[in-house]
Amino acid sequence: MLMNMKEAIRQALDLALSSNDDVLIFGEDVGGAGGVFRVTEGLQHKYGEERVFDTPLAESAICGLAVGLGTQGFRPVVEIQFIGFIYEAMDQIFVQAARMRYRSGGRYHAPITYRIPFGGGVKGAEMHNDSLEGLMIQSPGIKVVVPSNPYDAKGLLLSAIRDQDPVIFLEHLKLYHLYREEVPEEDYMIPIGKAKCVKEGQHLTLITYGAMVQSSIKAAEAVEQKHGITVEIIDLRTLVPLDIDTIVQSIAKTNRAVVVQEAQRTSGAAAEIIAQINERAILHLEAPVKRVAPPDTVYPFAQIEDQWLPSVERIEAGIEQVLEF
Repeated sequence: MLMNMKEAIRQALDLALSSNDDVLIFGEDVGGAGGVFRVTEGLQHKYGEERVFDTPLAESAICGLAVGLGTQGFRPVVEIQFIGFIYEAMDQIFVQAARMRYRSGGRYHAPITYRIPFGGGVKGAEMHNDSLEGLMIQSPGIKVVVPSNPYDAKGLLLSAIRDQDPVIFLEHLKLYHLYREEVPEEDYMIPIGKAKCVKEGQHLTLITYGAMVQSSIKAAEAVEQKHGITVEIIDLRTLVPLDIDTIVQSIAKTNRAVVVQEAQRTSGAAAEIIAQINERAILHLEAPVKRVAPPDTVYPFAQIEDQWLPSVERIEAGIEQVLEF
């Protein structure tokens, strides 16, 4: 069935609710309104207010409730309306939930899924479009998943909900309605921690995730037509755990790499990926690894966000710099 990412996520939530009575969905306006983006539309009507319910406008309370429910055998699926609102719940997510299994010696778990819309290119308001995965990946005990397409979104979300550890599931705003693709209606899972080669190539490895996958494909095709080479593209899908083995295997073949991220340049996923490449694959490299990312400023106002975000042209230029080294 053809679905966009929003529809694929909704179907995953529907399947999770129907297959396990311990799955609960809650957050701001997720009930009758179906969430700010209507992702949970119809689920409260189908499963009742005890399974899908609204909460006060208090992220600390929402995520604190999730921790308590998680220790008692429930599987909370929490929606944070926009990524900029997680600051109010950082203690509950990164201290309480992330450390639950360690603190209790394995007696308690926090099988919580945090659904968080994020990302730019949609002319959103301040604190709605940030990419804060750099903060998330530095917190032990939390898994971080970033799907780039409807098929992966459904399979990865079902895996996240059934995981024994807390999972942050980042949903890029631009991808909700960007395109439709064939998505099976039945239940399926995609393993967390396994990257995907979305395009094979011989001369350079391009590593990215989320909405930057689509931009990277366009940039790679432009470079290939211009220079007569082929670019391999790795969609990470999961930032924690990172599938460094797939990255290393690709670089061993291509000998060059570019990492693209939408988050600010410093201390992001790209920095960690490059560090691990240097530890594991430096002898395969014939050029330094290039990082394509926005500058280290706050996310800009909508009028100039297109100049701030990594464009197809900037990714293309980064690829050419590595090829010409």
